[in-house]
Amino acid sequence: MSALITGSMAYDTIMVFHDYFKNHILPDQVHILNVSFLVPDLRREFGGCAGNIAYNLKLLGKEPLPMATVGQDFGPYREWLELCGIDQRYLREVEGTYTAQAYITTDLDDNQITAFHPGAMSHAHLNQVPTDAGIEIGIVAPDGRDGMIQHAEQFHEAGIPFIFDPGQGTPMFEGDELLRFIELATWAIFNDYEAKLVQEKTRLTPELISDDVDAVVVTKGAEGSVVYIDRRPIRIPPARVEKVVDPTGCGDAYRAGVLFGLLENYDWETIGAIASLMGAIKVEHAGTQNHRFSLDQFRQRFYDNYGYHF
Repeated sequence: MSALITGSMAYDTIMVFHDYFKNHILPDQVHILNVSFLVPDLRREFGGCAGNIAYNLKLLGKEPLPMATVGQDFGPYREWLELCGIDQRYLREVEGTYTAQAYITTDLDDNQITAFHPGAMSHAHLNQVPTDAGIEIGIVAPDGRDGMIQHAEQFHEAGIPFIFDPGQGTPMFEGDELLRFIELATWAIFNDYEAKLVQEKTRLTPELISDDVDAVVVTKGAEGSVVYIDRRPIRIPPARVEKVVDPTGCGDAYRAGVLFGLLENYDWETIGAIASLMGAIKVEHAGTQNHRFSLDQFRQRFYDNYGYHF
């Protein structure tokens, strides 16, 4: 059973500044801002929503099909995907571009300054949702704006049920565009902030959106998540986290859990619990694709958290 994951592939360059931004940025001088931060800690991670979701879904034993546009520097990421056994047939290299890249500097208060270069991601519209690949489910995750719009339409035209997951791309869309996504989608998923932003743009609460899709999922970080079906909330308790190390990519891990549960036709209480546990495991590791487990280990930890086997 396969899932087509449309979204970004990106490199994340993460740097740690061993001080506080507030000690170096003068509020009354921001109009002539010129600062330099010494960052002795640096790591480069494989990331992007499509890559992260695919990695986590593969851990759960499924065969993800990420679909994205990448740049001429994609070689190391391609080798990593091969090592992970992730199918790359729908990754398109765009000549003369770089793979999308995020440069993130974090201070000791966990404040972040990020610069993002979309690169090849801006050409996501060059990809087309295949109609003859036996795809059972899809997701429209953050990607190039035109690509997200086109892929939602293509999923719908192909009769492939899909999740609408605008994520950090939510501000790119106007209210009528968000309403069109909701009209086309089978399910929708937002974090708490994104849900409020969608409500501001469309005047629709998650409860009202659930009139138009089979389910709406709203994640709330350490507070768990809520699934709305026909306006009825199903509250999903969070899984226990042994140690919070890095929340980056937690949402993508959660979405992989949702895709897994939908492919297995589980009830929403179980889907939400699987997704929550995926997020908890990711939080315990630095980076977005550095955690590992066997399915037996995952099932045992699920039982330890929720008291039953799925």
